Amino acid sequence: MGNRRQARELALKILFQVDLVHCNVNEAASFAFQVEDVLPCSDQNSIISFSQELVKGVLSNLTEIDSLIESNADNWSLERMANIDRNILRVAVFEIVFMENIPKSVSINEAVELAKKYSTENSFGFVNGVLGKIEKNNNQNM
Repeated sequence: MGNRRQARELALKILFQVDLVHCNVNEAASFAFQVEDVLPCSDQNSIISFSQELVKGVLSNLTEIDSLIESNADNWSLERMANIDRNILRVAVFEIVFMENIPKSVSINEAVELAKKYSTENSFGFVNGVLGKIEKNNNQNM
């Protein structure tokens, strides 16, 4: 597994926990870093650093990110979305809108892969559709 993919998975797990049980983000991160196989990895610092960047970025821009998701998810409110799908979308939208150094297609593909791994069999299509709309609208606004 690539370092950035592992970092995205860690960020997703942290955001999922914060969203689900409203725990402290630092406690969630500390727990995630302890239980995951990050420490033996030679690039552990880059994995932890990128996952922290994603978590902080999502939480710092949550209102705008959630607004984008909700306005591009036809007939779906954030509350109706599965917690895991909502947080996969949040990470990807942060990358698409705020991280110019990551190709948008990579962010979308990574989100789809996370949905395939962690959510239902239909979630990856939902995630792909919402992100496709956001990416298209984001390109038009540039």
